[in-house]
Amino acid sequence: METHVSWLTQIVNQYLGHFALGLLSALHIQPSNPATPIPEHVVMSFVVVLIGVLGTLWLRPRLSVENPGGAQQVAELLITNPVGFGIRDLLDENVAHGGRKYMAMIGSVSVFILISNLLSLFPAFSAPTAEKAVPLGCAIVIFLYFNWQGIRHHGVVHYLITFAGSPRQLGDWLLGILLFPVEIISTTARILSLTVRLWANIFASDLLYVIFLGLLVQPAVWGWHKSPVLGIVLGIFPAIIPLAFIGLHIFVAIIQTYVFTLLPTIYIGIATADEH
Repeated sequence: METHVSWLTQIVNQYLGHFALGLLSALHIQPSNPATPIPEHVVMSFVVVLIGVLGTLWLRPRLSVENPGGAQQVAELLITNPVGFGIRDLLDENVAHGGRKYMAMIGSVSVFILISNLLSLFPAFSAPTAEKAVPLGCAIVIFLYFNWQGIRHHGVVHYLITFAGSPRQLGDWLLGILLFPVEIISTTARILSLTVRLWANIFASDLLYVIFLGLLVQPAVWGWHKSPVLGIVLGIFPAIIPLAFIGLHIFVAIIQTYVFTLLPTIYIGIATADEH
């Protein structure tokens, strides 16, 4: 259960909370915290979407082939880069049948997760991906998407047969009967795998930052009560050391975004492959 409520969430609940309570009541849903029926992670998720939309609207008229700006170059690195971990690079590598047609969906989820992971770098905000409901929602979207693409590519019956190893002979069918439930469970477990991996890493990164910052601030507060000079000296560390944790959080945010982009491209590649 969320304990941190930002000033933005408080304002949103102040003006829209009664509408949310009315809607939840009509759906016979009891909010865990009636004082804030619109949770922190929901507000922060809307902030992420707003940042993405406004950023896109701002960047689109500034796109140029002859003279790309800094923002355009950064955006292009998300799509393709020399290291080979851009969205298009991963799709080209892992999807055999025109992987670039999946870039809009995979790219949207990837950018949403990246912005969400980085949002907690700003004091007034928190990372929505640090609340397990958001990674779970993203994982469910990816799960439904790659299975739908598998059905579109193979057809319903043939796609289900691929979970049995695409058997052709009698012996293959006998083995396929045993393999089918295992593959179904394994594929469904990808929801849990994607959710826990993203949520646990971002939650732990945020928690480490808060804990170590609190530990570093306490000596400065103690020193200030003894002497302002001592307080300032001891306050140097809380001002400098967090930079290392900020760098670590950025690194974790990028790596987890990469993982959440890589795995869906692999899943799509498996679902649309002609041979399993």
